[in-house]
Amino acid sequence: MSAEVLARRPAYGRARAALHYDEVSGRLVSRLKYGDRLEAVPLFAKWMVHAGGDLLRDTDLIVPVPLHRARLFQRRFNQSAEMARAVSRLSGVPCAPELLIRTRATRAQVGLSASARRRNVSGAFALTPGNGEKVAGKRLLLVDDVLTTGATVEACVKRLAAEGAVSVDVLTLARVVPQDQAPI
Repeated sequence: MSAEVLARRPAYGRARAALHYDEVSGRLVSRLKYGDRLEAVPLFAKWMVHAGGDLLRDTDLIVPVPLHRARLFQRRFNQSAEMARAVSRLSGVPCAPELLIRTRATRAQVGLSASARRRNVSGAFALTPGNGEKVAGKRLLLVDDVLTTGATVEACVKRLAAEGAVSVDVLTLARVVPQDQAPI
């Protein structure tokens, strides 16, 4: 186990990412997120299915990290939901893109410290009313674009666990690796 995990055990079970977050993958994510470049989603989903195959085999339902409705209106789509749908199509695992909702607008996480990120998203997620049966007793796979400090996925996982999920794993397109753990 890494020093990072030993220092702060995550709420989720396992995490996989298709890419190490760097200058090139960062541009890919930015083009998707801010540049309306959805044509890459099928390729990203293939990479994610490859990286998260072991997670997908143990998953009952795929759930994307939600955007707040104001941010969704600005962007016109939720990049995590688009990737979750594509991963679902490739893997055959059902997807519930409307299961989780972001109950309040949060500021962008970019530039915030790890503790500020956790405070920013604390309590910001809820289950869409009437969907408890989709979560209770299920093994879920949470999909997001980038895993940085884990604050956003942690907040989502805690909500899903509180609603009765047996386990929640995480699959992202890219993961930021702390400098002391970066591959050489």
